[in-house]
Amino acid sequence: MKPFRHTFRVRYAEVDPQSVVFNSRYLEYADVLVSEFFRDARERGLPVDAEFHVRRAEVDYLAPIRLEELIEGRLTVEAIGNSSMRTLVTLHGAEDGSLRAEIRLLTVHVDLPEGRPSPVPDGMRQACGFPARETVNG
Repeated sequence: MKPFRHTFRVRYAEVDPQSVVFNSRYLEYADVLVSEFFRDARERGLPVDAEFHVRRAEVDYLAPIRLEELIEGRLTVEAIGNSSMRTLVTLHGAEDGSLRAEIRLLTVHVDLPEGRPSPVPDGMRQACGFPARETVNG
């Protein structure tokens, strides 16, 4: 499946006094990509009530992002396990395609009333380009 893409502009509130994006904002940018991806995936069968919580987040800062820059975020679901999903978000300069950061997320599908991990719904798997879980009889 090709990466999901979303473009946004860096705002004044997101930068430090040197006009460089503050490091904590990169996870906010990843969250924007995930939210836009889920919005788009609902059109491909993503269950509306799918709830994922971040278990782990890793950011590799490769080059600065600056005030007023247009940034293209790309999101790829790399793998789906029983209850988890591994996602790669990359941030690129929208004009030159230069890679600025790689953000790796491990999220877990959660049953909110139980507060426990639960299997990733087949609709989510299929919306991300993965096959439904196989059922075994016997």
